[in-house]
Amino acid sequence: MELVPWESASYHSGMTSGTEVASPIASTPVRERVLEVINLIRPAVQADGGDIELVDVSLDGVVQIRFHGACHGCPSSTMTLQDGIEKNVRERVPEVTRVIPVV
Repeated sequence: MELVPWESASYHSGMTSGTEVASPIASTPVRERVLEVINLIRPAVQADGGDIELVDVSLDGVVQIRFHGACHGCPSSTMTLQDGIEKNVRERVPEVTRVIPVV
């Protein structure tokens, strides 16, 4: 496989074919990249007595998370999910289509 510069390469959901090459970031599995973002957010959630668990990342880009501790059942957890977690994950991992909580 011949490597080509990222600027001229086609990106197909992290997969490459022929001479196409994704960027190093894009070629990292989606689950690992989502986990990296969650680990960046985690200290702020833990400071409020909660935690976040990455449960699953589906092939269609749906991320499932589970709240723990003070986050479980907290009325602000919806805002934390939408404004904090989902916004950050979708900005940094474009393959993600949405983030949903599971029990």
